[in-house]
Amino acid sequence: MTRILSVLTLFLVISSCQKPSENTMNVSGNIKGLKKGMLFLQRFKDSSLVVLDSVEIKGEGSFVLSHEVESPEIFYLYLEKNDNNEINDRIIFFGEPGEITVNTSWNAFDANPEIVGSKSHEKYEEFYSMLSNFNIRELELVQQIEAPEHQEDSLALDSLQKLVQHNILSRYRYALNFGLTNGDSYVTPYVMLTEASEANPKYLDSVYNALDSNISASQYGMAFKKFLGKE
Repeated sequence: MTRILSVLTLFLVISSCQKPSENTMNVSGNIKGLKKGMLFLQRFKDSSLVVLDSVEIKGEGSFVLSHEVESPEIFYLYLEKNDNNEINDRIIFFGEPGEITVNTSWNAFDANPEIVGSKSHEKYEEFYSMLSNFNIRELELVQQIEAPEHQEDSLALDSLQKLVQHNILSRYRYALNFGLTNGDSYVTPYVMLTEASEANPKYLDSVYNALDSNISASQYGMAFKKFLGKE
């Protein structure tokens, strides 16, 4: 009888350990066309990518991965599909507790995956969708600068370089305005650190002061605070 009670107790302990908490992030979905491979859920820790969960895929591309999330942050889905090609095998997404669905295909894994269920990722996509316009514009201007007909025209070069600087300033203005109007998003301190760190410190300080208390207390919020020398 004692042995039976011990077994039941152990079963209850294991069951309670496996029960998802309110901080559990479940990432599920399908990789169309994938017959065999390993999928890894990763994040950066101490400047290195670490594996949080993994699943072996056989026969069909469906998957489920889980991790306990302290606060919303950047995660990666890395697909090891044994094709001797490590390019385009990693999806970046802004994860958070709850159910997140990621659907993509094996031969275009990181090309426009469909990611739903994360409000933070929606805000992340909103920011980078606009930012890409500035990046494309800068690339176009640089190509014009490098064109032979402009290399010998000092006036044209000067005009193009001014346009490049204007585009850079516009990009910073957009990032800072995003930060000031999205103080309730975990994405804000992340993009300030990664896309606006060279902006005027007084404007970055204004963005930090506009953050909600739960955002400033998050992982990226604390890193932003440290960057600004507020510790």
